[in-house]
Amino acid sequence: MTTDSDLWLRRFTPAPEAPARLLCLPHAGGSASYFFPVSKALAPRVDVVAAQYPGRQDRRLEPCVPTVAGLADQLAEAVRPYLDKPLTLFGHSMGASVAFELALRLQERGTDVAGVVVSGRRAPSALRDEQTHLLDDDGLLAEIHSLEGTESGLLDDDEILRLVLPAIRNDYRAAELYRRTDGATVRAPILALLGDRDPKATEAETRKWAEHTSGGFDLELYPGGHFYLTQHVPAVLARIEKHIDGDH
Repeated sequence: MTTDSDLWLRRFTPAPEAPARLLCLPHAGGSASYFFPVSKALAPRVDVVAAQYPGRQDRRLEPCVPTVAGLADQLAEAVRPYLDKPLTLFGHSMGASVAFELALRLQERGTDVAGVVVSGRRAPSALRDEQTHLLDDDGLLAEIHSLEGTESGLLDDDEILRLVLPAIRNDYRAAELYRRTDGATVRAPILALLGDRDPKATEAETRKWAEHTSGGFDLELYPGGHFYLTQHVPAVLARIEKHIDGDH
């Protein structure tokens, strides 16, 4: 029988003996497979799980979840079997917002995550009026190309890219309409990772994540744009592992 956890969470390189677990949350239009290299690199030291949102890959026939809050609500249920060891959340771009909201939900239910790693994303209280999701298909494709923000290989095939545009547009809408102005904070420490030329988040906007935690905050800058992490995989994973080990 397929459970919610089986649908939502994927383990590409299971590491059941690992002392800690990392849950990876994809960017707009992204899927669990984006984090396959992460699971391979961190096993067996860390048990890596990646979220698979509806509306893509093997879940492409399911309706997309229209809001960040809705994704966090459903993930809070799906992740329950994975709370048996310290859990760190790692989200890139839209996934960072999902990670924060998921941490809040787990905290409300009595489980503090060990840490939250937010990548390429301004803080929830750093508001912008972004309307990329309202562009026509050609405009949205141009945005994706400018950020190099899809699964590897898809950028070279506009025909395939157009097939996944509904999921990408849904996620852009969810990310762009998400905001928190209520001062919500998590007790877990937050580590923010950012490319120094990211058009989607400035250093000042990213530093505002410090206002959303009582557990400590740190920021690491890397050369690059919104998808800086593809050029700095070893360094990024080493920093995340350091965070998991409690060196915040």
